[in-house]
Amino acid sequence: MSIESFGNWLYETPLSTTIRDITWIIPAVQSIHLLAIAIVVGSALVSDLRLAGVLATDESPARVVRRYLPWMWAALIVLLLTGIVMLVAEPGRTLGNTVFWTKMGLVLFAFALTLFFRKPLLDPAFGLEHAGWRQAVKPAAWISLIVWVAVIFCGRWIAYT
Repeated sequence: MSIESFGNWLYETPLSTTIRDITWIIPAVQSIHLLAIAIVVGSALVSDLRLAGVLATDESPARVVRRYLPWMWAALIVLLLTGIVMLVAEPGRTLGNTVFWTKMGLVLFAFALTLFFRKPLLDPAFGLEHAGWRQAVKPAAWISLIVWVAVIFCGRWIAYT
């Protein structure tokens, strides 16, 4: 089954039709999606700027990450759920769209960066100053910020491609 035929099948399902027919669902889901994006990017911004040594330098990177990472994970779950609802409602708009798949790839890459560079900081016994990859933290923080900005741009461009 091709992506196009799957998208056509999904579009015809009762769930997809119901989501489209109830006029307030898509705007409400899109609004929640945007709020979750703001939380993810805001959390990433503060955490990455701390890891880059630009912001909150009076606090340890671990403390800043511990404060913002739970917000990021919760918002990522909300993004996943609202994204699924939007995909089910309009599969033709997303499944065959290269920009959508680029966005998904960037999200996975940002997720991997987050796991690799932030998750170890949650362990109280972990010391960033002793980590073998310590030199890569600052460049990775800047890359993470660039990737999240690219995710936002891709999300907007989905509507126009």
